[in-house]
Amino acid sequence: MKKNYNYTRRKLYLPEYGRHIQEMIDSLMQIEDRHERNRQARAVIAVMGNLNPLLRDTADFTHKLWDHLFIMSDFQLDVDSPYPRPSREELTVSPRHMAYTQSRITYKHYGKYVERMIGSLTAVHDPRAVASTVDNLARYMRTKSYEYNQEHPNNEVIVRDIKRMSGGNIQIDEEALNNLRSDYKQPFSARPQKGPQPHRQSHGQQRQQKNRNQQAHRGFVKNNGAHRNSSK
Repeated sequence: MKKNYNYTRRKLYLPEYGRHIQEMIDSLMQIEDRHERNRQARAVIAVMGNLNPLLRDTADFTHKLWDHLFIMSDFQLDVDSPYPRPSREELTVSPRHMAYTQSRITYKHYGKYVERMIGSLTAVHDPRAVASTVDNLARYMRTKSYEYNQEHPNNEVIVRDIKRMSGGNIQIDEEALNNLRSDYKQPFSARPQKGPQPHRQSHGQQRQQKNRNQQAHRGFVKNNGAHRNSSK
């Protein structure tokens, strides 16, 4: 007995429809009467639509079913479709290659926009605007450097980096930048205290201590009254 396994059969064009739908489409191409072939093709479309009944009545879904019908027939089925027939060339068009930017960032911890802003200052002729922008950029650079290195850089490092990114084309007030102070607030983190730490009692030990204190004061009356076990 010869066994018919799926791996011995030909490959399906659209496996989600199953082999039975593929065999029905193969049988359509063997019908010589065009009128009968069109009628059977509409019946196959109805069966394909039953696989997704919620989308069966939408126009786009019906168009997709007819396209799948021609794809599963390897574009050889000759029937009258209510939609334009797809071609093999339309479905095998390779996507357009996307061009990615290959710009190199000199200082990655500052970001590319800092370098672009410093480069754009060469076209600004107002010394006050340049000085104000450089001051704000220097503060921002200190902030980003702290986030990257977890420590504030020296002001000389900020001045040197601005000079390198500008190529020496802008005037920098080095004295003002050397006196720069960062407005960046470091997040508070509790540091471990040095020296021996006091022993903290667990929840169970605290409960036992509370019970002992209650037992110690159980024999006494409020308002400093006499003891119950007194002989008076």
